[in-house]
Amino acid sequence: MKLLNYLDKHFLTKEQLIQATQISELQLQRYQDEGVMPKPSYKLNIQWDCESFFGPHSEKQAVEYFAKGYASWIGIIEAKQDFNSIYQCFANRYMAKIAQLQNLRYESSNPKFSSGISQHIEEEWQHFIEGTYGLCTRSGLPEDIAAKELSSTEINALLAQDNLNQKQIHRLNRYVDLLDETSAYFAPHERSISSRQKLIDTLRRKYNLDCSVSKSK
Repeated sequence: MKLLNYLDKHFLTKEQLIQATQISELQLQRYQDEGVMPKPSYKLNIQWDCESFFGPHSEKQAVEYFAKGYASWIGIIEAKQDFNSIYQCFANRYMAKIAQLQNLRYESSNPKFSSGISQHIEEEWQHFIEGTYGLCTRSGLPEDIAAKELSSTEINALLAQDNLNQKQIHRLNRYVDLLDETSAYFAPHERSISSRQKLIDTLRRKYNLDCSVSKSK
């Protein structure tokens, strides 16, 4: 039941997504077939076994769960119509978020955020369409994806160094907080092996990080 409670709290079922966006199931499937709408992040195959006065009864049910942010993404699909325009919207929003973070001094020397960003966004788009980012970010949308990728990249770069000094630990603290803002909580059975466990919870304990660190410093 913990899994169902988590999914019901943080995601939309396919039926809820369709109702929220006023599209048909066929339209949703068409958008997925066209490669502009992410796949579900979770799919449950449920076996219901019931006992009552009238005897035993069994049913099977498949339930798909989508990130809540995908309701707004369907609005983008319907407004832009063609693949290139939809993809460019994703890319523009991703790059705008990276620029915003850099202006706030969340910087990275990794070329995938500068000279290699076009190829990097193509790769990110594939993960987005597969539904991966619907699972591991709060909204599943380009802004959270960009922030998660930038923060996790810098965290891993810092962890590759030995014996972090106080300045580096402060930098680590800022990026851990940024990742915390955008990272999903993950389903109960996933948490112990998730990026949240590895790059947020474990690091806060190890380095005694302050989760209330100012994001503007």
